[in-house]
Amino acid sequence: MSTTTFTPLTIEDAELLIAAARRAAEDAGVTVSVTVLDAGGHLLAFRRDDRAVLISGETSTRKAYTALQLDTPTADLVDAVQPGGLFHTLPTALDRPLLFIAGGVPVHRDGRLIGAIGVGGGAPEQDHGFATEAVRALV
Repeated sequence: MSTTTFTPLTIEDAELLIAAARRAAEDAGVTVSVTVLDAGGHLLAFRRDDRAVLISGETSTRKAYTALQLDTPTADLVDAVQPGGLFHTLPTALDRPLLFIAGGVPVHRDGRLIGAIGVGGGAPEQDHGFATEAVRALV
């Protein structure tokens, strides 16, 4: 029996993700909060800019959690929660409520889900761009 090895998300990876997302946000003139979760949904790293609104921290965490749980960028899920959408009746009795607003992106390595990043503080499309750019910087 062979086993597939992979490298889990490390704190160094998380710091790189946060730095890349913050750089992209700063270049756009936006202040954001960034959350990185490991594959088990545990908080690996978090950064809230002092100028970001307080709720952006919870928002970034819920976006990361949603991307991790569904292994899909949250930007791809917005239509699914509209009436008649795939997740319209999705139960909300989870540990942490899901958040279907763009800005959460799963992180993969060697074809395996190893974590997720969530960005909150800008417009949803901006947050998605910042998170996507951060994941690209990790690869």
